[in-house]
Amino acid sequence: MKKKSMRIVSGKPTIEDSSIDSNLRPKRLNEFIGQEKVKDNLKIAISAAQKRHEPLDHVILYGAPGLGKTTLAYIIAAEMGVSIKVSSGPAIERPGDLAAVLTNLHEGDILFIDEIHRLSHTVEEKLYPAMEDFVFDIFLGKGPAARSLRLNLPRFTLIGATTRLALLSPPLRDRFGVTYHLNFYSEAAIQTILDRSAAILKVLVERDGLIPIAQRARGTPRVANRLLKRIRDYAQVMANGVVTKEASLKGLSKLEIDSVGLDDIDHRVLHTIIDKFNGGPVGLDTIAASISEDADTIMDVYEPYLLQLAFLERTSRGRIATKLAYEHLGLLYKKDAQPQPTLWNQKQT
Repeated sequence: MKKKSMRIVSGKPTIEDSSIDSNLRPKRLNEFIGQEKVKDNLKIAISAAQKRHEPLDHVILYGAPGLGKTTLAYIIAAEMGVSIKVSSGPAIERPGDLAAVLTNLHEGDILFIDEIHRLSHTVEEKLYPAMEDFVFDIFLGKGPAARSLRLNLPRFTLIGATTRLALLSPPLRDRFGVTYHLNFYSEAAIQTILDRSAAILKVLVERDGLIPIAQRARGTPRVANRLLKRIRDYAQVMANGVVTKEASLKGLSKLEIDSVGLDDIDHRVLHTIIDKFNGGPVGLDTIAASISEDADTIMDVYEPYLLQLAFLERTSRGRIATKLAYEHLGLLYKKDAQPQPTLWNQKQT
């Protein structure tokens, strides 16, 4: 079984990404490509906060992995002219960990918590007064002799990032002033991102050389930059160092990425629904067991792009493969196929 971190088309960060992310990551809003509605709203919010000489309202950023949530957090800090401290939900295990992070902030600083939906319930409750009243309560001692100590915190901005907004508890979600949803990028936006990345990485590119990469990048900048790096390597060995359209197509073919960016695992998900379960509906846990994967991984990592392509439908009875999925896989779409046998149908026959 492949690990999701090894998938070249996964939006999740890998170790190899860290070597190029810092160079390719835009530093200001005017350098950030795509997500126009989010950028416009952020410009207004940042400008208003600066005119009031106040910290920005707490912000929640949500969307699929690799769309730029972390990048936007750094950009917001740069635009506000403040420092940013970075942590993650799994890393803040105890209230003491949260206290250490909060007490090291300065006035106006930004605290960025990635995967904020994975905060423990105990830590989350300690975060409420910090977000609302900028205080943190510590209990010293145990039993009847225990006493409470209230620490005053500097006014700060919390930016939370999550791929699963629904897993945030309502009390935590309500304490954020604004919520921004990051969508998958258009092919034109990905093309522009690739042009910029190629220039920074000093990759020799012909006019049409980046088009196949943009078409297969799954609307995700991180995937686009990762593919560019791989095709650059292929071109250096097989195409005199120039990324041509032919070199891109051959390199992507060797990576086993099809014309819309699906890889082997995506094909396994679709073929499982179509071949084993007659196109669905079929439950998520059943799909997971059939391909030896985790159900949460399928829902968080594999499904979003398949849904974006309209290859899958989520229904109350389970997942269904659409006509577009059949056509992409070159399979005959059985529109009038009989429903899967059920106990009720068996009793009637």
